[in-house]
Amino acid sequence: MSFTGPSVSGGRTVKRAFEFGRTYVVRPKGKHQATVVWLHGLGDNGSSWSQLLETLPLPNIKWICPTAPTQPISIFGGFPSTAWFDVGELSEDAPDDVEGLDASAAHVANLLSTEPADIKLGVGGFSMGAAIALYSATCFALGKYENGNLYPSNLSAVVGLSGWLPCAKTLGNKLERVEEAARRIASLPILLCHGRGDDVVPFKFGEKSSKALTSAGFRDLMFKEYDGLGHYTIPEEMDEVCSWLTSKLALEGCSS
Repeated sequence: MSFTGPSVSGGRTVKRAFEFGRTYVVRPKGKHQATVVWLHGLGDNGSSWSQLLETLPLPNIKWICPTAPTQPISIFGGFPSTAWFDVGELSEDAPDDVEGLDASAAHVANLLSTEPADIKLGVGGFSMGAAIALYSATCFALGKYENGNLYPSNLSAVVGLSGWLPCAKTLGNKLERVEEAARRIASLPILLCHGRGDDVVPFKFGEKSSKALTSAGFRDLMFKEYDGLGHYTIPEEMDEVCSWLTSKLALEGCSS
């Protein structure tokens, strides 16, 4: 369930430098109870989502909206774009760009690392941003990134809109080998939303991601489907995100 392949030159994988763009922050309008890093899709930046998130009736959430590195993208024939990792042809059998996934998940964890201890932490995103959010959920469950480095953030909620789960095929086997994974999985709620009319990340990718996570042990998972919805978001979907976050993060309530 991936779009991607690593950068390879002369049969060797080349180590890439990741320079992340500008980060936009939406301060809580009420008492600060939670911080959520929200990740944009391919070719976008943190600004557009920060403007939308600022309008949501969630006064107790601080939103952090980073911008992905600009890097050559295989699906664009090597033309550079903002992306959390490299993406090629849409295929369930394509290799995952683990180096890019790890770098972006580590960037998210770093953004959360300076939050106060009593603040609940979450990650959400749209499209490939949702892929990083779900990848972060698996890193949290495993307690480490794919490269073996320890995963430091204690996540309390994960949201993925119109996205997919990277490294889905090997997840179950990896989790079985980690003693603490079952406890972490049980404590982490996940919301997935996907439009049946999505012509960029087809609905089946969201559906299969939901099933992969559930079979891996993520029991507190909600999968919402939207008839006629393409590769974008609508107020009805964001209303669902608001009520779900308010419930799962035990926020003091939405303002009207």
